[in-house]
Amino acid sequence: MSKNFVTGLFKTRAAAEAAVDALIKRGYTRDDISVLMSDSTKNKEFAVQTRTHAADGLGIGGAIGGTVGAVLAAIVAVGTSIAIPGAGIAVAGPIAAALAGAGAGGATGGLIGLLLGAGIPEHRAKVYDTGVRGGGLLLGVEAKTADEVEKLETLLEDIGAEYVRAK
Repeated sequence: MSKNFVTGLFKTRAAAEAAVDALIKRGYTRDDISVLMSDSTKNKEFAVQTRTHAADGLGIGGAIGGTVGAVLAAIVAVGTSIAIPGAGIAVAGPIAAALAGAGAGGATGGLIGLLLGAGIPEHRAKVYDTGVRGGGLLLGVEAKTADEVEKLETLLEDIGAEYVRAK
């Protein structure tokens, strides 16, 4: 992940969904957005969507029609995803693909190690780890340009993200 990778921690699914919807409206796709959460949050918030193919259609409808929540469900259900063994963490989106390609899934020492491997500073990785374990959802998106970084930080903060930073 480059220094243009912007992350933010959301306390609720609704806020994370609003952020994903806003990112889609800015021209990003579900393939540009990474989501990290605890397995318990995934099971609680996305149980229905991840057990059916309904999220496929919802993701397409969300991308076309702007349905809030549909794209987030599609990222979680059908996006490239990995589970961190023994850590209880689910990761979906391009960060999952990058980490899986690097063999980072089981060797990172949990979420903190995974985030460190993605280039997130240790102090922020610890904050994100605590937030995700407490039920939060961590979103990340690669800004298309360096000029876009600050705009994305502001956007995520305005929607309610905490600890928003570009790497």
